[in-house]
Amino acid sequence: MSTSFVPATEAPLRRTGEIKLYDIPSAFAGMRAAGQLAAGCLDMLVAETKEGVTTARLDDLARQYVLDHGAMPACVFYRGYRHTICTSLNHVVCHGIPGARVLRDGDVLNIDVTVILDGWHGDTSRMYAVGETPRKAQRLMDITYEAMMRGIAVIKPGATLGDLGYAIQSYAESERCAVVREFCGHGLGRVFHDEPNILHYGKRGQGDTLRPGMMFTVEPMLNLGAAPVKILGDGWTAVTKDKSLSSQYEHSVGVTETGVEIFTTSPAGLHQPHTLTG
Repeated sequence: MSTSFVPATEAPLRRTGEIKLYDIPSAFAGMRAAGQLAAGCLDMLVAETKEGVTTARLDDLARQYVLDHGAMPACVFYRGYRHTICTSLNHVVCHGIPGARVLRDGDVLNIDVTVILDGWHGDTSRMYAVGETPRKAQRLMDITYEAMMRGIAVIKPGATLGDLGYAIQSYAESERCAVVREFCGHGLGRVFHDEPNILHYGKRGQGDTLRPGMMFTVEPMLNLGAAPVKILGDGWTAVTKDKSLSSQYEHSVGVTETGVEIFTTSPAGLHQPHTLTG
């Protein structure tokens, strides 16, 4: 069943089950600013993500960066969460909680940050490598980034969400990686998690048809082993059931009249920091 669409100016600031269509010039400018701030935060953390540093320290640095730039961390107090970033290490799929864990040589880490700037949400994540990481981890991160970009490349008016999911799934599985199905991307704008859900698997031609003004995240999670995950007792941290390595990259994007705009490109060109620090 197709989801209905509504002009964002006529919709309440909450999830209603409808896909909001935003005004491209003004809304995209707001999302571009928020996205660049979030991406700039991840750029700042490249030099700080190193052996001996705790994930709590990275969280402190991110929070101060966001506040210093006139924005608010979207995740603080969101559904009871108390941190600015999520730090997902090794076999953690997503929503890892910053704490006393010290980064060690060979770790791989996803850092996920969302900011609110003038009411707009910028949401992005990247993989970071600590010291000398195993070749299999490097390969998984490379495949995850490529899968995300292949998904984004098919976004244009008239394409479907199934086209996007198929592009990611077909590439990931051809490289013998499993696509996590329990988590997905989401609509974004003035609402943090909105319609539509963005599945990272699917069939061509199926799902909602993309229209100009749609804004959402693309954030595939790939596992080196099997796809299933489980949630730990903290209610947040998702890990691979078989304890295999997991990897994720995320961009916030908008559908334009002719294609797609990525709001969260790295200002410093550090799109794949794991290739710089490994």
